[in-house]
Amino acid sequence: MRKSGILLHISSLPSRYGIGRMGKAAYDFVDFLHMSETACWQILPLSPTSYGDSPYQSFSVYAGNPYFIDFVKLESQGLLTREDYTSMLWQRSPETIDYELLYRSNITVLRRAFARFREKPLRGFTGFKNTNKSWLKDYALFMALKAEHDGKPWYEWETPLAMREKKAIEEAETRLKDEIELYSFIQFIFARQWSELKAYANSKHVEIIGDMPIYVSYDSADVWCSPKLFALDKEKRPIEVAGCPPDCFAPKGQLWGNPLYNWDYHKKTGYAWWIARLRYAASLYDVIRIDHFRGFESYYTIPYGNEDAVKGKWRKGPNKALFTAAARELGEMHIIAEDLGFITPGVRKMLDAVGYPGMKVLQFGFDSDPENEHLPHNFKTPHCVAYTGTHDNETLQGWLEAADKKTVKYAKAYLRCKKSQIPDEMVAACWQSIAELAVAQMQDFLHADRSGRMNTPSTLGGNWMYRTETEDFTPELAKEIRKLNRTYGRAVREEPPVAEKAAPVPEPEEQPKRSRRPAAAKDAAPAVTAAETPAAPEETAAPAPKRRGRRKAADTPAEKPKRRYTRRKKTEATEES
Repeated sequence: MRKSGILLHISSLPSRYGIGRMGKAAYDFVDFLHMSETACWQILPLSPTSYGDSPYQSFSVYAGNPYFIDFVKLESQGLLTREDYTSMLWQRSPETIDYELLYRSNITVLRRAFARFREKPLRGFTGFKNTNKSWLKDYALFMALKAEHDGKPWYEWETPLAMREKKAIEEAETRLKDEIELYSFIQFIFARQWSELKAYANSKHVEIIGDMPIYVSYDSADVWCSPKLFALDKEKRPIEVAGCPPDCFAPKGQLWGNPLYNWDYHKKTGYAWWIARLRYAASLYDVIRIDHFRGFESYYTIPYGNEDAVKGKWRKGPNKALFTAAARELGEMHIIAEDLGFITPGVRKMLDAVGYPGMKVLQFGFDSDPENEHLPHNFKTPHCVAYTGTHDNETLQGWLEAADKKTVKYAKAYLRCKKSQIPDEMVAACWQSIAELAVAQMQDFLHADRSGRMNTPSTLGGNWMYRTETEDFTPELAKEIRKLNRTYGRAVREEPPVAEKAAPVPEPEEQPKRSRRPAAAKDAAPAVTAAETPAAPEETAAPAPKRRGRRKAADTPAEKPKRRYTRRKKTEATEES
């Protein structure tokens, strides 16, 4: 079935508390997708961010990001007062995310919630800890020790703790018992809120596409606790690290710095760690997008300590063996393979063998080569996912602003439009294509300029900061996207299967208008065992701040179809979080 999706990370949702959260704004966005008959909501990794604020550099492959926890819901559960979180400073500008402020303020509020939780616990906490004991205890201890060491990475702790000597770990578990419980509580609350949001999305005919990074951060509970999984020396230092070789976009290559896997060890265990990771990801998402999929066929290695990626070697990965083992254990999985970058015949052979759809990115197509594989007329099979751009690309408006004359000329000829119409026509071309799934960033429907870019690879700072506001998601825009979906056969029409239990939703006075289609229900993610969450109270209205990074659609000539994804005039909006 032909489908469409919108890429917007939770961090970019409207919020007055510094970053997008799993509260009313998230439910409103689901309703926006439902109203526009869009099938998929694609997000970036849900993991806690660490170095560089990147969701691809996380403290754990299993844990959820505490920044996304909604305080209004915690207030409705009696775990917070309004003053507990409204009195904090969350942002210096409504247009970007201030991660330094979040780092200080968020944990302060969650500690207040935990103090009340200890006085009056919520149902399901013990069950959650038992269900997730394979990773939660180690992660909670890891975070408690990081807090004790002022956030320093584990490899800078005293040697007995860094090397996980038995006596040192036992003493830490006793000394930090309350802190360990705090970080377990935070994950319990995150998992509960995410489970409810996902269930609501599924009941509204919306599937969640989640992102799974191929690598893990060196400063993570995963590396600290399971060094055998990685290519480390006896002192638990990486021998080589991950990255990409130099190309026209990055003359010195990309130095990611992640430790590489000890694939011989993984093979001996039957890829048990990977299978467990995929199983967990499948409980969080409906579809899993695996980042840097080509790294399973062969991967680029850079000596640890190098300052760039110029000197490196290619080494062979597990290829299809990992996914064959996973399919035997888990059955059919819904996976999208991010097969961008330096793609060899071997990578294509692996992709054909596992059968996962790869990706096409229209922004890569306009190099004046009519044979370019990213141009829609060259798609060889519907079994692929077409993107206007990914989180690592410019917005379409930003791409157009930076494009050279030759690129613009070819795009105008290919799309048969004026320069000002190119962004909208690229979206239409993506939707027209034979790809079974077409995806665009939310920024491209809002005509965001270059300031709306989510991430610029190989740069540190200024990334992962894009934010939307409540008034961006208008009924008029939903109608335009719905028309696009219906025109090109991507509108959601089928009813989802009815599950046993409906997802909790906000109180009626807080809900957006319901669509005419009745909502079905779906169970929560299997990792969560918790009771229903009371609805959030209504907040007072606040004027929408003046914003940058939005650009109105250009007027189109009479002979062209109108594809104007414009926003309505700014109004005062009520925002929960």
